[in-house]
Amino acid sequence: MSMIAFASAMLLSLVQVSDSTLAKIDRRIAQERGAVVGIAYLDLGSGDSLYLNADTSFHAASTMKVPVMIELFRQASRGAFSMSQGLLVVNQFASIVDGSPYALDEKSDSDSALYRRIGQRVRVDTLLRHMITRSSNFATNTLIGLVGAEAVTRTMRSLGAQRIQVLRGVEDGKAFDRGLNNTTTARDLSIILRAIEEGRAASPDATRQMRDILLAQEFNEKIPAGVPRGVPVAHKTGEITAHSHDAAIVYPPGRHPYILVVLTRGIADGARSSKLIADISSLIYSHNSSRAIPAESERPR
Repeated sequence: MSMIAFASAMLLSLVQVSDSTLAKIDRRIAQERGAVVGIAYLDLGSGDSLYLNADTSFHAASTMKVPVMIELFRQASRGAFSMSQGLLVVNQFASIVDGSPYALDEKSDSDSALYRRIGQRVRVDTLLRHMITRSSNFATNTLIGLVGAEAVTRTMRSLGAQRIQVLRGVEDGKAFDRGLNNTTTARDLSIILRAIEEGRAASPDATRQMRDILLAQEFNEKIPAGVPRGVPVAHKTGEITAHSHDAAIVYPPGRHPYILVVLTRGIADGARSSKLIADISSLIYSHNSSRAIPAESERPR
């Protein structure tokens, strides 16, 4: 067989594999009536990719906490503050609409720990871990007050994420009523996760710390549930009414890592949306297993 014929056969094979995987994903999504799903998958070794509604905008929910984390590390590296600096924990925040105060509801927060520390100073790095691993809204709003939402969005643009928008903290009811929400696309989240994995989101040391924090995520019923037990997954989930997301760097043993982002809306039952994301994750893991280039060591560093 000539090299041209061989290359053509390989290209056809790749297209067929991708089409087969996409067809399986489409069939699974079709089981959830009214669901809208955005997917971005990229193998960082082979360049193999799959995109579905990847540029469709979704309410970002708690996935916006990853951009906030990146901005925290970048500003800390410039000396704006220290990660060991203590911030006063106060349950009062200003609406971006008119500056009026609002408070967070502990019952609506996935992490209640910081509500026990109101009036105390808590280190920036402690707040950061609460924001990512427990998805603390209280920590998020406190940290956005430190770095500024506009700065977060500017940094996302500098990394190549052109549509993600971080406007505000969590539970700003007046902003929500006016449609002023944090938004993202699957493609943009994949871009910033790739920047973390490749050490471009901030300094190499900072991005290693980011991966360690994402690996410590405590809510693992979505993308991690679709891969074999023991496979490391550095990720951030997000949930808000009828929206459920997960954005991850997956580290298959003996292979290069891959990025997978799955955003969903239109499914009221959180358990069903989590299962959908886990099933898509499983299909992508199987696809990646058949396509990936072996690597000497791609475990998280």
